[in-house]
Amino acid sequence: MPSTVLILGAAGRIGHAVAHAFADAGWTVRAQSRKPLPVGLAARPQIQAMRCDALDAKATAAAAQGADVVVNALNPPYTEWERLAMPLTDAAIAAASSTGALLMLPGSVYNFGRELPPLLTPATPERGDVPKARMRIEIEARMAAAPGLDSVVVRSGDFFGGTERGSWLDLVLTTRLKAGRFVYPGDPALIHPWAYVPDLAHAFVRVAEQRDRLQGHHRFHFAGHAVTGEQMREAVEAVAGRPLRTVGMPWGLIRLGSPLVPMWREVVRMRHLWQRPHQLDDATLRSLIGTLPHTPLKQAVAQARRDLQPAADQSAAASFSANARA
Repeated sequence: MPSTVLILGAAGRIGHAVAHAFADAGWTVRAQSRKPLPVGLAARPQIQAMRCDALDAKATAAAAQGADVVVNALNPPYTEWERLAMPLTDAAIAAASSTGALLMLPGSVYNFGRELPPLLTPATPERGDVPKARMRIEIEARMAAAPGLDSVVVRSGDFFGGTERGSWLDLVLTTRLKAGRFVYPGDPALIHPWAYVPDLAHAFVRVAEQRDRLQGHHRFHFAGHAVTGEQMREAVEAVAGRPLRTVGMPWGLIRLGSPLVPMWREVVRMRHLWQRPHQLDDATLRSLIGTLPHTPLKQAVAQARRDLQPAADQSAAASFSANARA
């Protein structure tokens, strides 16, 4: 049967990719955004633009009417979580509840606090010992407690890929390639989880297709790419076509400036994610949807770099992508 999904925050990194993935699977997509949709979304006939503020309860309820699934891809600026995270959560819950839709949320590993263990399962105890951990725990608790609401959290590691800038890959790791350097925020020998956004988006679709089996609140983990910093450097080297030397981030300077620069303050608070090895166990997700979407790392990095390059660089990026696949 034809299905309809409302994507809240469709112009953002995750929302953009999820909208494309649902449209590719034949769903009717309602794409909510305060600003005009990116050209690639606006041009697709299956995607209907819903231009409104997500905090406008009347508008979001109207957009949700008849939807089978609501995806909360709303992501406030990193420095604005304390002000906006809970109101946006409540707006998404209200929209899904108004029409009886399944509510889906891309989750993070923040919930496990400063001392997160090496292997994270849906049953791993949560620790709200940093502000963003407490907020993430509260967001999911509100979803679980909403009367009559069916909801799903799909948790993953750091995002990369897609057409929107803002990931560690493009804002840090690859910023000094011209100088032959690969910038890494932690110990390059430790395992760190990454989620290639197009793969995660297609996993969302496949979970949504099982919505009749998802009464109540559920949490799943998307393992993605659990790799060391050295393995990530090798993938970036394959794309760059040259050897790279790993260098660290200037954490001392960032910490020193954090009282004056709000973004630096928030990054320092989450530094523990680069100091402790961790990865996600995806057994429960695989038991629901089978084999997970998984683009090989070198190919995913190549495509992520190509998607962010201007048109003049596309031919070179295509060559990089071919080398990575080889």
